[in-house]
Amino acid sequence: MTKPISPPEGDLFDLSGQVALVTGAAGGLGREIAQTLAHYGAEVVVSDLSAAGTEQLAEALNEGGYSALPLIADLADAASVIALAEQALAWRGRVNTLVCCGGMEGYVGSLLDVSDQDWQTLMTVNLQSAQRLSAALAPNMRKRGGGSIVFIASIAGLRGNRSIGLYGIAKAGLAQLARNLAVELGPDGIRVNALAPGLIDTPLSKHLQADEAFMLHRMAMTPLRRVGKPSEIAGVVTMLAGRAGGFMTGQTLVVDGGTVITDGS
Repeated sequence: MTKPISPPEGDLFDLSGQVALVTGAAGGLGREIAQTLAHYGAEVVVSDLSAAGTEQLAEALNEGGYSALPLIADLADAASVIALAEQALAWRGRVNTLVCCGGMEGYVGSLLDVSDQDWQTLMTVNLQSAQRLSAALAPNMRKRGGGSIVFIASIAGLRGNRSIGLYGIAKAGLAQLARNLAVELGPDGIRVNALAPGLIDTPLSKHLQADEAFMLHRMAMTPLRRVGKPSEIAGVVTMLAGRAGGFMTGQTLVVDGGTVITDGS
């Protein structure tokens, strides 16, 4: 007699009981990630530099029957980052999932001409803030037996770039930060991964999508021949936050429609 197939033990994407902190949550990918995590059961701390955007998102989530706390933070300021972590922990006594989505494109131009200030600002906002938040929240995760940290990197960190090379260096740093922290924190049950999106349909990419020559080239270099949806990034983050991603750590997941693997044919 054939043995019946056993269903998974619970919903692999159920985040009930979790508290998630999402930076860069006022718009674009961060907003979609926060909404998706809430939909799957997490209580969410939404943070951004924009007070109006952060508070509007939290209000919309709370009115929709979810649970959200808005916190304003400047990722360029160490004290603000530490205060964000402390306030997030004070809300429910824990943060189970950290999603570092906040960042900036910053300096555009040759790496030969970048100033010390441009270098410092971009690295502080895009890379060091993620390290600071991880360091501030990891002890609480360790005490509770585990957690998940997700850094939103970029395919700009996986290949050379003519004009946003500094941004790419910072994003490559996030991927390496994920690998290093995964080794350090794995014995404590804390998983650390990075996610590298390609061209996604967000307000920040509208100028690229409006450039016909750019889009013809990019779509020719993308096997799926389309721009990604924010929900397709948020879905992968949800996997990494939940049981579905429970045996994955130290990885950089590329979600780009195939752009970095094609020869353009």
